[in-house]
Amino acid sequence: MNTGNVKSITTIVVVAILSSVITLFGYNAISKNSPKGVISPAVNIGTNEYADSFDQDKSVKLASLTTQQGYPDFTEAAAKSVNGVVHVKVKSISQQQYMNPFDFFFGFGERNMQPREQIGFGSGVIISKDGYIITNNHVVEGATEVTVSLNDNREMTAKVIGTDPQTDIALLKIEGDDFPYLTFGNSDALQVGEWVLAVGNPFNLTSTVTAGIVSAKNRGNIVGGNLSIQSFIQIDAAVNRGNSGGALVNTKGELVGINTAIFSQSGDFNGLAFAVPISIAGKVAADLKQYGAVQRAVLGIQAPNIDVVRRQDPERARELSQIVGVLVEDFGDRSAAKAAGLEKGDIIKAINNVHIRNFAELQDQLSRYRPGDKVKVTVERNGKEHSYTVELKNDAGNTEIQRSADNMSVLGATFNEIPAARKRQLGINSGVEVSSVTSNGLFRKEGINKGFIIMRVNNTPVNSESDIANIVSNVSRTSQDKVILIAGFYPNGRTQYIAIDLSQGGK
Repeated sequence: MNTGNVKSITTIVVVAILSSVITLFGYNAISKNSPKGVISPAVNIGTNEYADSFDQDKSVKLASLTTQQGYPDFTEAAAKSVNGVVHVKVKSISQQQYMNPFDFFFGFGERNMQPREQIGFGSGVIISKDGYIITNNHVVEGATEVTVSLNDNREMTAKVIGTDPQTDIALLKIEGDDFPYLTFGNSDALQVGEWVLAVGNPFNLTSTVTAGIVSAKNRGNIVGGNLSIQSFIQIDAAVNRGNSGGALVNTKGELVGINTAIFSQSGDFNGLAFAVPISIAGKVAADLKQYGAVQRAVLGIQAPNIDVVRRQDPERARELSQIVGVLVEDFGDRSAAKAAGLEKGDIIKAINNVHIRNFAELQDQLSRYRPGDKVKVTVERNGKEHSYTVELKNDAGNTEIQRSADNMSVLGATFNEIPAARKRQLGINSGVEVSSVTSNGLFRKEGINKGFIIMRVNNTPVNSESDIANIVSNVSRTSQDKVILIAGFYPNGRTQYIAIDLSQGGK
């Protein structure tokens, strides 16, 4: 080998070594400076805070696993998840119309309401060692009795701690101190195409695990009614009736969502299912545990609804659909955003440096905060960016934390649940009995005394003190007139409708 060849080979080797070193150091520098690691997503501080509310052990996690062939392996995640998911059985009373056939033929036509016991089923997720359980509000709504069955076949009576119809989340509690539970994961870190498991009890088939991928995030306008959530996780894992309230977990066995709804004309799985992200469900559960009522923070802005605009002005709807962010069309009364300096026509681009592309993402971010929290709001105005510090308020325009106990204390009453057999005797499908009243409460002031049966509050059936507390709390937070209308009766007396002004505070 001649000298020239030796020099050429040496040069190539040196260049290769230098290239490797530069690449290694370059990759290391990029990894250190990158705000978001591809392998390790940013920690969700909010979710960790909610996990702390239930004393979750953050070390209880699994590593993502694959088989020797490189396929995802769900066995450990599934084994962990089924022990933390429970079967929920709910008893409720419904009214069934009955007409005497003789009355029909002879023209009287009077219908009698016959109470009938109904049994419903769903799923729930244990989220703490001492037995707190997340499920859906629609699973336990109107329940007179709730029992849960664990994966080891133990059956226990559950207490409804609180419910939130707006997010369809409810919090239950069973007695004990050593239950298997699921730890909260980071639903923000989920990526479209990522594998997830749905764990629940479809068609009463307990401990059922199905697998699929995340099909989309921040899905809005999926479910009607009173639901305010606009940021569902969409999945293609098989979810059916009975899965409601069950767990959506990642391959680490972490809880990232609560399975809530399916998109189907038949009522059975049709390829599309939706879960409430744990970033929202966890916060709701923590609020229900700590305050007995959900603390909702708002900016106090009004944004255009593109679907409504499209029907009236298709051209403007097309313009609005091109906006990346949320257009501030107007402000509500006592608006926190307006007080901070935002103006009509501003486009909200970020909340605490988290980019906002649409109203669903804005709502998702705001749902993590409570009244009184301060957030940095970045807006675009006339092509330039501006940032404002906004102190968030509640729907009533203040920063007070609402507690169900505080709201209920002004009523000056205690309540007893009515057994199903007595409801049947009284001919009612819902009701709570007033067991005592204080001398300075609003009940005594309005003439409601011990023994009064409350059937409905604001035309909503009530079956427990927590049902009344949720309605009172909602009115206290969101209504300007602060009035509840009670429908009830004394046994053998006529039905009465009594309006109570909560703002009087028992004075």
